[in-house]
Amino acid sequence: MIHNFSAGPAILPPSAIKGSIEAIQNFAGTGLSILEISHRSKQFEAVIEESIQLVKELYQIPDGYSIVFLQGGASLQFDMIPMNLLNENETAAYLNTGVWANRAIKEAKLFGNVNIIASSEDKNFNFIPKGYTIPSDAKYFHCTSNNTIYGTQMQSFPNSPIPLICDMSSDIFSRPIDINQFDMIYAGAQKNMGPAGVTLAIIKNDILGKVTRKIPTMLNYQVHIDNGSMYNTPSVFAIYVSMLTLKWVKEMGGTAAMEKRNTEKANLLYAEIDRNSLFKGTCEVEDRSKMNVCFVCNNAEHEEKFTQLAKEKQLSGIKGHRSVGGFRASLYNALPLESVQALVDAMQQFEKNI
Repeated sequence: MIHNFSAGPAILPPSAIKGSIEAIQNFAGTGLSILEISHRSKQFEAVIEESIQLVKELYQIPDGYSIVFLQGGASLQFDMIPMNLLNENETAAYLNTGVWANRAIKEAKLFGNVNIIASSEDKNFNFIPKGYTIPSDAKYFHCTSNNTIYGTQMQSFPNSPIPLICDMSSDIFSRPIDINQFDMIYAGAQKNMGPAGVTLAIIKNDILGKVTRKIPTMLNYQVHIDNGSMYNTPSVFAIYVSMLTLKWVKEMGGTAAMEKRNTEKANLLYAEIDRNSLFKGTCEVEDRSKMNVCFVCNNAEHEEKFTQLAKEKQLSGIKGHRSVGGFRASLYNALPLESVQALVDAMQQFEKNI
């Protein structure tokens, strides 16, 4: 058994893999593959409808929000958000907690003013800033809930006096949230919701239509909302596999069950990191992510040896990002506890043998 700790594209539930294979061979009894079905067919329209309903159920989304499936990843959202929400003479507030937040800030500056209200860059993003004040005169406040590269995660969200927008690309559906706190949530699917190729956006309708600039059609949220995510050909296969994944989350007990499952996995691994004399975590304990666990060897010379042991034990994808080094174990929803235990066993064996 290969234990898949990849940071993304990431592990999928076995039921989603099985269902996608079946759909590639014969989708919904059509005799056609999901890869060749028309996105305008009644069978795929049913997939879009079910996917939207699952998102609504899992996050208890009330009326007044729209759910759309887009392309271009979270990176395109870095442009679409300010393009749709920020006039040139206006200011948006951003929290800088890592590479992806930094990229969002860079793009927002192309469309208006940016106020970075807090940052953890001075300590290589190893903590989540706290105690900041969100300016009430900014158009919106943007944050990143989980930072895959550095292994930090927002454990709670501020009560914002202005629209709150959150990039949840790496922890969406991993825990319950109060959707009423947010005016927009977006996420690339490939870490916790499905395969690469589709982006989910949940948007409160009343934040749109307030900028004076002309917005290119394909970059206008309202166009995608009005056309039910089908203004152009959507990512048919990626949406379908995302639907299967969301069905699995629901069948497992929803986001509350995912949080319990993910907490158990994270606690098991962090306990071993803290106990083991050869390893240490890389970020502040109170901000540790339950999705991406980052750690290093106390002795850098041991890292290559542990990498080799991990390979022998079929622990895949645990190499840390180059900006942090060491190791990163991604514990997304579909990763079983058994895989985390296999990593812990390898760490214990390594300590015994050194």
